[in-house]
Amino acid sequence: MTIIGEFDLIKRYFDRPELRPGPAMALGPGDDCALLQLPPNHQLCVSSDTFVSGVHFFADMSASQIAQRCLAASVSDLAAMGATPAWFNLCLTMPSADAPWMDSFSQGLAAKAGACKISLAGGDTTCGPLAISIHAMGWVPVGQAITRSGAKIGNVIMVSGSLGDSAGGLTIMQQQRDASDLLSQRFYNPTPRIDLGHWLRGKATACLDVSDGLVQDLGHILKASGCGADLNLADLPLSGALRAHVPLNQAQDYALNGGEDFELCFTLPAELVNEAQAYAAAQNLPLTVIGRITDTLGCRIWNSNGSLYTAPQGYQHF
Repeated sequence: MTIIGEFDLIKRYFDRPELRPGPAMALGPGDDCALLQLPPNHQLCVSSDTFVSGVHFFADMSASQIAQRCLAASVSDLAAMGATPAWFNLCLTMPSADAPWMDSFSQGLAAKAGACKISLAGGDTTCGPLAISIHAMGWVPVGQAITRSGAKIGNVIMVSGSLGDSAGGLTIMQQQRDASDLLSQRFYNPTPRIDLGHWLRGKATACLDVSDGLVQDLGHILKASGCGADLNLADLPLSGALRAHVPLNQAQDYALNGGEDFELCFTLPAELVNEAQAYAAAQNLPLTVIGRITDTLGCRIWNSNGSLYTAPQGYQHF
């Protein structure tokens, strides 16, 4: 095991151009603070996430996988608001500054930063149990951020991609950390829907990313908007990989409750559904209508036979 000091660690692994693929900074890492300049008539979007070993990732996953997973999850919050990713701060706590681990972590971080076009602005490193905090920042034109509070009665409820894959991947990674199948990749290397978030500005009435489970996350929209929802269980988008991995009822439970797919769930005026489907076809990104906003509070999930489905509870942070 090769051990290095903090300042050498920062210079060697984080002061690199691959971690600055996003918008330029007036002053980048290396001083007490970074200086960041917003475009005219834009607002700053900021989101913070902390990821703890054994809770949000396996400690013995590759460091590259850990880095990709954590940064993607943080950028997904920006996508849900319709924001353009710009910068992030990284606070890294680890038991020791092991050079091979740091090299892998830095490479994974750079790969995801490049894919999301977001630049490292600063952060901190310290010694302790493995934990990662990321503060993601982006911008959105004034008045165009998509919040959770705008859903209207009669809006359709749509989701991007497929649901439940990350939960399916988790079951595989529990047995085989280095698995490379589609479901495992959906667990450790999710794709923030940045372009979709941009397209939804001025169209979606509410939006968030699916991190704690569809039912629980949709509940945040319903509470903030003062409305309810009817969902159709049969309409949940399930991937072929998930259907091949678990029975249908388990796949549906994963889709409703598994979380961490980091797909976007949004509400849209019904007259825009055809436009959304045209966008989906052009981008090769499925967008699926799964229900409708109603004036009856609460979320009801309907089986195809007309009976109510009882959903399990989503992820609880405490």
